[in-house]
Amino acid sequence: MKNLILRTLTGILYVVLVAGSISFSPYSFGVLFAAVTALVTLEFCTIISARGEFQLNSLITTLASILMFFGFFAWNSGYAQQLLLPGMVFLPYIVTIAYLFISGLYLDRTHALDVWAYTMMSQIYIALPFSLLTCIAFIPYPLGALGVAYVWMYPLAVFMFLWASDTGAYCVGSLLGRKIPYRLFPSISPKKSWVGSIGGGLLAILVAIPVSIFEPSMTIWQWIGFALVVTVFGTWGDLVESQIKRTLGIKDSGNILPGHGGLLDRFDSSLLAIPAAVIYIFTMWMG
Repeated sequence: MKNLILRTLTGILYVVLVAGSISFSPYSFGVLFAAVTALVTLEFCTIISARGEFQLNSLITTLASILMFFGFFAWNSGYAQQLLLPGMVFLPYIVTIAYLFISGLYLDRTHALDVWAYTMMSQIYIALPFSLLTCIAFIPYPLGALGVAYVWMYPLAVFMFLWASDTGAYCVGSLLGRKIPYRLFPSISPKKSWVGSIGGGLLAILVAIPVSIFEPSMTIWQWIGFALVVTVFGTWGDLVESQIKRTLGIKDSGNILPGHGGLLDRFDSSLLAIPAAVIYIFTMWMG
């Protein structure tokens, strides 16, 4: 009972922090996800290095992730264009990545390929998705006007649909999972069921309806499609992280969130959902 209360309180604080930071201002959005990008990358480096076979350069790899996020943030928010040096915002990131590769030539040559592979995995698997979130947070003004608008509803909707999907999957799976015991992917996550996933998708669709009223830039059907895309790729994202933990032989990615494990455990579904959401939104805009 005590663990349930702790888990619930942590979950509420997590939702309030994420939703509040996204909706408050572009600056709070940027600070939050720069911090999340850094902490999740550091957590990933820690669990990989904990195997003892080789050590990742956690500090520089985390720095690279932050630089990627701020590069995307500066570019998409228009700050880079205001400084008249738009291309330079990615130069620190490129230099940092080059250092990580070159340093591997002089350090652990035996495991250099492993170090490079996991280092780049942290960038593609973690830093890139969070950076891509800025692509749908900042939208150019219409009719060729200069500047961009911060439209917080798009990035917030990604997490709203993920939260709805998780809640619906848990509730429906708990009620019907034993009666309809068809597992989604038993070799990776024995508890996930098809009926739970369907319940999660239905709740995400229900959340999409009021969202479409609040943000009428897309039709209700487009918002429903958005919810389904986020739900499907969010489920795959969850399974990918489960496979990583199963391969490493660990239960949680960390213990920073009482009752929930690590930050990677909390944001795992978003790491595939965000790129899919960006592609979907851009497709709707071009359509």
